Amino acid sequence: MANTNKQAEQPERKYRTIDPGSVPRHDFHQFIVGSVAPRPIAFVSTVDKNGTPNLAPYSFFNAFSSNPPIFVFSSNRRVGNNTTKDTLANVEETREVVINVVSYNIVRQMAVASAQFDKGVNEFIKSGLTPIPSDLVKPYRVQESPINMECRVNDIIPLGTEGGAGHLIICEMLRMHILEDVLDERGRIVPDKLDLMGRLGRSYYVRASGGAVHTIVQSIETMCIGFDQLPDRIRYSSVFTGNNLGQLAGLSQIPAKEEVLALRDQDARIKEILASGNPLEGLHHYAKEVLESDEEARPLAGRIAWLGEYL
Repeated sequence: MANTNKQAEQPERKYRTIDPGSVPRHDFHQFIVGSVAPRPIAFVSTVDKNGTPNLAPYSFFNAFSSNPPIFVFSSNRRVGNNTTKDTLANVEETREVVINVVSYNIVRQMAVASAQFDKGVNEFIKSGLTPIPSDLVKPYRVQESPINMECRVNDIIPLGTEGGAGHLIICEMLRMHILEDVLDERGRIVPDKLDLMGRLGRSYYVRASGGAVHTIVQSIETMCIGFDQLPDRIRYSSVFTGNNLGQLAGLSQIPAKEEVLALRDQDARIKEILASGNPLEGLHHYAKEVLESDEEARPLAGRIAWLGEYL
């Protein structure tokens, strides 16, 4: 039977508390990259003042504005020996980069490019990837990458002087190239076709396609009812998960009583549930199944769940 009075007590959760500097720097770095994940990967192409190409991946990376289109990645000082990377030297000299995305079909070649080759070594050659000319900047695009973004470097902000300290490289995108094959008929990017890779901690990655991609529909313009409007017998049910409750709290309105009660005559399964020994729990299980099988049927699941309030 669902808990109708108070939220079920949660088992005690034990946390490890870590202050910066309280553990070895390398271990602390791994706690950071393992916690802030998955991270998108910027496969950054640069050239030095003599035109020598360089290609390196950075997972301290994201987009921060679309108007103007601003991307930021961080070229960190190496944790072990506090040295900086060729990418940083190149952007300081030329103020131009190409940010290429990393799809599954080139992730192992990207890994090769991440090795600490000597200065002047061409990672395009080492990784077997194909450099193609950009339109507006000197660094090359990666032909095998499905999206390339030509950028001007607006600013470089050092964050520290010790190993692990980053340099925020703030880039303004001047031109984007998107492979037609990853777009649908409306010209929108399809995650399964793009097949991006994300970075986790240590040697872990995640592939953003197939079963790893979830559709979560929640309007940011239409007000939702919120958790505080969920009846206690729903909110503290032993059947619904936190995600299920989030789906119900995301409804735009509380189900109308007449629509809820009409289910008694419209749905054969509900008739069976109402005739059972525990109809409230049965209705919650039914609503849970609907929530987890069809996102668009969320209003129906809401009506099923609220029917228990009229027992």
